[in-house]
Amino acid sequence: MYGDFQCPYCTAAYPIVRRIRDQLAGRLLFAFRHFPLRDIHPDAELAAEAAEAAGAQGAFWEMHDRMYESNGALSRDDLIAYTAELGLDSERVAAELDSSAHVPRVQRDLDSGVASGVTGTPGFFVGGRLYSGSFDAQSLTAALETSAR
Repeated sequence: MYGDFQCPYCTAAYPIVRRIRDQLAGRLLFAFRHFPLRDIHPDAELAAEAAEAAGAQGAFWEMHDRMYESNGALSRDDLIAYTAELGLDSERVAAELDSSAHVPRVQRDLDSGVASGVTGTPGFFVGGRLYSGSFDAQSLTAALETSAR
């Protein structure tokens, strides 16, 4: 999935994707790639960097979930508070955000998405191909099951 933490469609897809990940545990390889839509989501870039900063401390998925559950509260102060809630070194996260340490990683994800044909979020790939169907649980699960055959 190519996603943007400030995108309302990604936020709507989050519980669906989580349910599918749980349902297909052990049979599904799920990867998240950053695709911040900077022009319309001003907090998305920093949120992506914060996810990578949390990931550098072993908590990418916890931060991913926390941000999607935040109801759009993604200011710098919010992001630092989330890392503290997760028991991470929030001073280290703040320093990494201030130094733009994770910008190259976020940009690589964005560039790979553009090169792969992603034009918006959420952008799903199923079986190595850009998925153009609905992202409701039944449709996504059917597509994943079909691609596994």
